[in-house]
Amino acid sequence: MGYDLTPQGLHDLAEGAAVLGTGGGGDPYIGRLLVEKEMAAGRTVHVIGAEELPDGALVLPSSMMGAPTVFVEKLPSGEGNVAAFRALEEHLGRTAHAVMPTECGGLNSMIPLMLAAQLGLPVVDADGMGRAFPELQMQTFGVLGVPGSPMAIASDHGDTCIISAGDNKRMEHLARALTVQMGGASYISDYPMETADVVRTSVHGTLTLCRRIGETLREARATHSDPFDALTKMLAGTIYSLGAVLFHGKVVDVERRTVDGFARGIARLEASGDPGDVLEITFQNEHLVARRNGTMVAIVPDLICTLDTESGAPVPTESLAYGQRLTVYGISTPPIMRSPEALACFGPAGFGLSDAYVPLEDLVT
Repeated sequence: MGYDLTPQGLHDLAEGAAVLGTGGGGDPYIGRLLVEKEMAAGRTVHVIGAEELPDGALVLPSSMMGAPTVFVEKLPSGEGNVAAFRALEEHLGRTAHAVMPTECGGLNSMIPLMLAAQLGLPVVDADGMGRAFPELQMQTFGVLGVPGSPMAIASDHGDTCIISAGDNKRMEHLARALTVQMGGASYISDYPMETADVVRTSVHGTLTLCRRIGETLREARATHSDPFDALTKMLAGTIYSLGAVLFHGKVVDVERRTVDGFARGIARLEASGDPGDVLEITFQNEHLVARRNGTMVAIVPDLICTLDTESGAPVPTESLAYGQRLTVYGISTPPIMRSPEALACFGPAGFGLSDAYVPLEDLVT
């Protein structure tokens, strides 16, 4: 059954999306303000399940593309959001029934909510990642046979372009180059698909899951409960199944640079009272692998989240700074993300890592 998103629900969803963003996807705070602006103007965000779509309905996923560090210095206006969506509709010669997230993590959980409010369309409670990933081909849609293009890309300055690529990875390269020329940030609409493919290829219920994560953390703070215990209990009843604390410590070093449209780097944390106990996180927008004293404790596509130790509030890669007291928290990814085909696309090999994938539950037990 569909529901209208409330202002409190939006706040909870944004925080949960930052958790599932695994450090990347852009800070949803910025996007939340854009959605709040639409709500304040009397517009509604109506969330529906994939099973509520009529047969044969066209659904167009929506997101922003670029390095999260760019969004901190150059706030999006949202104007290119509608432009990309309408350009793809025009190219396809069809009218879309609904909007959908490409990724539920970070800022890109908010972009389709804003677009849905702007256009008066429902937003589907599902996505193609169940988290955030840095590249366009890294989606369950593509892994399960849906082509990413034709796709539309637009800037906040009136530029629009249609990309028809030979494959989804080529689409990523072309769109990334255009995004760099658009100032490091762009709006895209890609993976156009009908109801049957939405149901078959997406990770279901992820917007609602984000809302539940945010609600769980908010209630833990209000009752002065341990936010990590609360989060672990909540996740146990979901398709993510396992959440586990991997490390408590202080940020002692961050190497971060924006290269080829990505925020790349390494963050190092030192355990309190034990300078010899170090956890190192490698990231490309999102956290990819965590190693404690050289031993792997979590790896993509499982989620590696950096959360404030006191409040459980998520801290994205662009905000990591010396002296922060953080808890590194691992979440197991849903089964749809762990097939051999999925791991080839967005597992360790997809990022050029030499490590083999080991499920989180095998590393923490």
